[in-house]
Amino acid sequence: MNFKKTLVAVAAAATFFSSAALAEKLSVAATPVPHAEILEFVKPTLAEQGVELDVKVFTDYIQPNIQVSQKRMDANFFQHQPYLDEFNEGRGTNLVTVAGVHIEPFGAYSNRISSLDELEEGAVVAIPNDPTNGGRALLLLQKAGLITLEDESKITATPRDIAENPKDLEFKELEAATLPRILGQVDLALINTNYALEAGLNPTEDALLIEGSDSPYVNILVARPDNKDSEAMQKLADALQSEEVKNFILENYEGAVVPAF
Repeated sequence: MNFKKTLVAVAAAATFFSSAALAEKLSVAATPVPHAEILEFVKPTLAEQGVELDVKVFTDYIQPNIQVSQKRMDANFFQHQPYLDEFNEGRGTNLVTVAGVHIEPFGAYSNRISSLDELEEGAVVAIPNDPTNGGRALLLLQKAGLITLEDESKITATPRDIAENPKDLEFKELEAATLPRILGQVDLALINTNYALEAGLNPTEDALLIEGSDSPYVNILVARPDNKDSEAMQKLADALQSEEVKNFILENYEGAVVPAF
């Protein structure tokens, strides 16, 4: 065996394992589409910068915040600011925004009708049961002229806040993740875009009603006050707001997800 080559190989291996040991790990909770997909896209870039990104996929809107708050994970990427504010207030947590990344225009879908004009009196409408997304759904229905709220700008409105309901629509409040699965059981369902995409719905083609790109519900990277300014977290924030991610979003989601930076 060539002794010099052996030494070179040993040195290279030592350098590799030393670099791996020095890589800072960053765990992020995310819903599958598009959040986890975007995080997987930036993973190689972060690896080059010495950050090992560990993406854990969740299918609900509760555990990602609980996991970060309890320091089981470093950050999450799945929610917008109104939802985070409501969660912090209701749960006594103190999670904070690190960076805004994209908007997922909220939409209304149906397997029974092809136009809102076909919505009959007494039709059953399903909306998310969490305050911010439920309110977001009602605001969208109000914008379409189907209902009027007592406070026309209340982002946490519930069906109890409806002042006028000309078609006497019946509202069912259900967990956001279940809405695509019950689409065939109701006349209309207002679904968060991440869940719509997971269910194979194309928001720009299938939604009967959809928010504009001026929606205030920007999806955000969230962490804790103790780690939001860490070098690894800032590298992740920079990667998520990069030109590469903007192009990835535009090319892969065709208007169903819109960059917010």
